[in-house]
Amino acid sequence: MILLDIPSPSINSFSIGPLTIHFYALCILAGIFVAWGLVRRRFVARGGRSENMETMVVAAVLAGIVGARVYHVLTRWQDYFGPGRDPWSALRIWEGGLGIIGGVTFGAAVVLWFCRRNNYSFPTMADVFAPGILLAQGIGRLGNWFNQELYGRPTDLPWGLQIDEAHRPREFRQYETFHPTFLYEMLWNFAGVGVLLWAERRFKLGNGRVFMVYVAWYGAGRFLMEQLRLDPANIVLGLRINGFIALLLFLFGVAGFLLLGKFRPGIVEQPFPDADADAEADEDEDAEAR
Repeated sequence: MILLDIPSPSINSFSIGPLTIHFYALCILAGIFVAWGLVRRRFVARGGRSENMETMVVAAVLAGIVGARVYHVLTRWQDYFGPGRDPWSALRIWEGGLGIIGGVTFGAAVVLWFCRRNNYSFPTMADVFAPGILLAQGIGRLGNWFNQELYGRPTDLPWGLQIDEAHRPREFRQYETFHPTFLYEMLWNFAGVGVLLWAERRFKLGNGRVFMVYVAWYGAGRFLMEQLRLDPANIVLGLRINGFIALLLFLFGVAGFLLLGKFRPGIVEQPFPDADADAEADEDEDAEAR
């Protein structure tokens, strides 16, 4: 077997004058930008107004970034507030460390508020967002590659990831290649985007069931990835904390999908009524003009 190996980037940032640009941040922004386009198209296809989506997405993204960092810090609190640690490092988001679970939670809270304010169907809005969230997660995982972080156990598989000695745990310094869990999760997320879009069309899913498929899909994949990862983690019931939460997400997604299918089948015919109101207002204005 010919070993190919995946090299790790030699740099994770570059400077323009006094400004330092981190590739981790660029990957996150790229994911947000691409997902934004997909979500906006899905929203408009269901009768929504693109300008309303832009306002909501900006607010949800900002809340999501805060939530993702809060979740990461809370689940790794000893890295920031333990003996000899610098608590201000909790604010240095460019060094890596975002928990998508916290990001989705905070972002969903903003979307829920926006939906209630505009009389939108929140379950339908969650379905609109679901494939875009997975797409953003997949692209964002490239940031871990640049930071040489969140990789898995040592491996001699052809696609092993080369990690510089300075980034290896002390007990694994003698190994050079590791499972590229960032790549596994990225491919899993991209595949999930296809599954969600296909299932939505094939089975006419709605009323939040697409989002539940997303929750179950992500939970299952993240649970598997956590079995490979080497980075330190708090343990809950014998599982890494993120693996434990991922398992709960998978179960929640499956249960939610089944319950919604039983009690709220079908789709919402007019999930975003303000678009209809705008159309009626335009017709009234045209009638008055005539």
